[in-house]
Amino acid sequence: MHIISRKPLKEFSSYHPNSKTALDTWFQIVSTNTFENFNDLRQIFPSADQVGHLIVFNIGGNKYRLIASVHFNRQKLYVRHILTHAEYDRGKWKE
Repeated sequence: MHIISRKPLKEFSSYHPNSKTALDTWFQIVSTNTFENFNDLRQIFPSADQVGHLIVFNIGGNKYRLIASVHFNRQKLYVRHILTHAEYDRGKWKE
């Protein structure tokens, strides 16, 4: 799957250095797999959730949340937000 873009991952890990390894691992797994649908994705990421048209990934033992728009038919994943768990709970990303 093609991830657009890696820049938010790098920016987030520069502010939250503890997230770097987990984000790098997530990137490697997603970029080297093909997911036909949400069920395929859940086989690799069982804690992923659909929230509206977005998919929320738990990163780093649930310390961080990566929110993405996934287009399975085009094999593209657009990173929308990367947040700490506390930022995610505030819900401003839904606006």
